[in-house]
Amino acid sequence: MSLLATPGGRFLAGLLGALLLSVGAYVYGDHRGYARAATTYTAQIAQTKADLATARAAEIERQNAVNDAAKAAEARSIAKMQADNQSLQDQIQELQREADQDPNANGPALGSSSVRRINEIR
Repeated sequence: MSLLATPGGRFLAGLLGALLLSVGAYVYGDHRGYARAATTYTAQIAQTKADLATARAAEIERQNAVNDAAKAAEARSIAKMQADNQSLQDQIQELQREADQDPNANGPALGSSSVRRINEIR
């Protein structure tokens, strides 16, 4: 006697078929849901990566601009210091030349021209 010939066997076969159909529908639906979620999140991740790359490039450009401005300001400052230094060197040479030409340079007291040169240093 076969299992499907009895009423209990048919009930078990129908129950088994319904169970297999339910599990198949669940697995199919779950897989499709997973695939949709994976597609959605893959697109979001790609967009986030693109946004981060754009932000990184903008930040690098901003830093380069600030660094270039700082370098230019420092170059101007260095040029001014060099010009001031040259001016002081010229003044020192002029005062030294005047001191060398002063006829009272070897005298025991300071003459008026010596006092004037000292005052110019201040």
